Amino acid sequence: MLSIGIDVSKEKSTVCAMRPLGEILVMPFEISHTDSDLSEVVRMITRLDSDVKIVIEATGIYHLHH
Repeated sequence: MLSIGIDVSKEKSTVCAMRPLGEILVMPFEISHTDSDLSEVVRMITRLDSDVKIVIEATGIYHLHH
C-alpha cells in the first residue's frame, strides 16, 4: 500500500507519496488549489497503480462543522 500525504494550507498544499517503511516514492512538491494542479495530482495517484491511502493534515478550522 502507498501513502499519499497532503499538507493542506489556505492557497496551496504539499503532496508526497511513500511506500511502507518510509521509502519516498514521490518527493514532496507544492500545488496550488487550481483545477489544473488538482487534476494533475489525481492523474499522478491514478498512475501509481497500487492500493493507496490518502492522509490529509490540515491546520486551522477545517475540522469544525459550520
